[in-house]
This record gives sequence, C-alpha cells and structure tokens, in this order.
Amino acid sequence: MLLEKIIRRNEVSSEMDVQRNVDSGSYEAVVDGQVVGMIVYHAPRGDRRVTFSHTIVDPGHRGQGVATRLVKHALDDLRARDLKLTNYCTFVADYIADHPEYKELVDSRFPGRAAVPDRVPRDR
Repeated sequence: MLLEKIIRRNEVSSEMDVQRNVDSGSYEAVVDGQVVGMIVYHAPRGDRRVTFSHTIVDPGHRGQGVATRLVKHALDDLRARDLKLTNYCTFVADYIADHPEYKELVDSRFPGRAAVPDRVPRDR
C-alpha cells in the first residue's frame, strides 16, 4: 500500500497523522493506528485536478476537530502539488468559505456541486 505522510499534528489526548493513501484515493486521519476520518477523492492520472466527494469521521471522534484538520491538510497538499479542486463535499465547501485563502484552489471551470458559499467567514 502506498501511503504518503503529509504532516503530524497533536490532538488534545493523542497524536493524529494525516496521510494521502494513493491506493484507496483518500486522505486519512489516523489516531493510535486507526483510521478515524477520511476525505474520499478521485484524481485521474495526468490530470491537474482532484475531485473531493465526501468527508467521513468515525462517530467516536466527531466534535474533536478531526474533519477540520483533515480538510486543512488535504487542501495544503493540493496547494503544494499545484493542483485544482472540484468539490462535491459540503463540509469542504463550508471550510473554504471560512478560510478564503483556499478559494483559489477551486477549479473555476469545474467547481463541483458543493459550491463554496459566498459569505463572510464565520469566527474560528
């Protein structure tokens, strides 16, 4: 299995790794060796665009910021690899609306169905 470790972050009670799993087409949040959240993506070979379909977090880890950190790391990875985003995930759309520094990642020709809300960012 090909895994690319992106970054390591500390959580309140444990350490969380975020990795891009090329084989399964997902960014994975891993705590204590267990995948506790993921963003499912599709990236056709040779295309400079990645499609996010949805974000999932294990019910036992919801409300701990797992999805927020996962999305941030995935978007940072797209930026570092100079890729564009087509987005179908409403959680990612809301995150980008609250963090407008990521809006330039959304592919203007193929933005996806989960459009980024045009609003003032919420307090973080």
